[in-house]
Amino acid sequence: MNAIESLKYFIPELVLLGGAFVALTLDFFLKQKKLVGEFALLVIVVALCLAKAPEKPLPLFFGFFHLDALAHFFRYLALAAVGITILISLGYTPLKKRYEGEFYSLFLFMAFALILVAAANNLLMIFLAIEFISLLSYLLVGFLKNDPKSKEAAIKYLLFGSVCSGVMLYGMSLLYGAAGSIELSVIGDTLFFAPFKPLAITAALFFFVGLGFKISMAPFHMWAPDVYEGAPTPVTAFLTVAPKALGFAVLTRVLDSVFWNSQSVWSPVLVILSILTMTIGNITAVSQSNIKRFLAYSSIAQAGYILMGLAVFSILGRGAVLIYLLVYLLTNLGAFTVVLFVGGQTQSDSLDAYAGLSERSPTAAAMLTIFLLSLAGLPPLAGFIGKYYVFAAAIEGKFITLTIFAAINSVIAAYYYFRIIRLMYLTPATGPAFPAPSRSLTVALWALFLGVLALGIFPGFFITRILG
Repeated sequence: MNAIESLKYFIPELVLLGGAFVALTLDFFLKQKKLVGEFALLVIVVALCLAKAPEKPLPLFFGFFHLDALAHFFRYLALAAVGITILISLGYTPLKKRYEGEFYSLFLFMAFALILVAAANNLLMIFLAIEFISLLSYLLVGFLKNDPKSKEAAIKYLLFGSVCSGVMLYGMSLLYGAAGSIELSVIGDTLFFAPFKPLAITAALFFFVGLGFKISMAPFHMWAPDVYEGAPTPVTAFLTVAPKALGFAVLTRVLDSVFWNSQSVWSPVLVILSILTMTIGNITAVSQSNIKRFLAYSSIAQAGYILMGLAVFSILGRGAVLIYLLVYLLTNLGAFTVVLFVGGQTQSDSLDAYAGLSERSPTAAAMLTIFLLSLAGLPPLAGFIGKYYVFAAAIEGKFITLTIFAAINSVIAAYYYFRIIRLMYLTPATGPAFPAPSRSLTVALWALFLGVLALGIFPGFFITRILG
């Protein structure tokens, strides 16, 4: 399909791109920068309303993008993640009078870039879209330019990201050299033949390095704790879910289109990486005293669970990845929204700030408890549904060792999540009661809270729409 014909299927993305430039322009004229944020939120809502599932897969812009069920799912996921992040940013105090309007426009560009990644169907567009996201991420992490931690986090993120991007690009060059094409389908057909299998395996390993950085997969996770701690809290919340989810989207598409004939080789590698990722994340999280670092290692462990579905790579395994990503988005954004609220009241990200939270803010404590229990995978919450499907996929595929390690890690995770709950309910409060959160934070908290409950209690409604 040529460029002109493709535009009518690309309307939500055009709305995001146009809205981002309009938001930048409004920033020059509006003294109330919060209005720019509200405009950005309106753009996200309009894009969501205009997004329609294609009746059949569509090759857009001469096949550079592929609008199918996978791309459409991640389109919704990206818009939801950006919309919620903008909503909680409206109540983020450190952002005030610090180029706030530009902050919201960057997130609109980010939404556009995330959708490009999900739909990209050749090596060139995958690389360009990922780098687009990376550049925006570096800017957002270092957005509080007068905060030393924010600047340090941005530099670390840039250095690690540049190296991993270079490694991934080298893997892409090997694929292009072998197949003589940048189209995923052509590369997959070419690598089917035996002479190219060693090259395909090498390229797959380089791909795992580059994309492993994006999804904070061990041993490429070392950047995550420092970056998540130093970044503005709304940015941290966003980075733990959206770029990670789209990294899994690219990995799914590449494995399905290119390396489908080498599953016997890369599947055991993913099993090892899954076990390593969840184990390192969970064990290291136990000793953390900073809530953002605590959730950073938790997010690394969650990436390990999601990798279980990719390691199996059956129909159920791929479906489990999508379900888990939706669950994780709701749960982790909810936890970080409470962190943002408590941090704004105490000016601290220490775990000690959560002592007696049930007395200082009963609603915030109750919601954080639900989010933590969901991350632990306890019923009847959304996290249980996500874990149920990845475990079911692993058992169905007879990945028994992987299942055992995942079960052990789930017990470790439950221990450190309950540690926070104990702190909130069994430790005396150290200060006065908190005032009610801002309107935007309240809306975001209740929306995420109800989403976690609804997905856990009525999973069939969501799963039938995700898996078709």
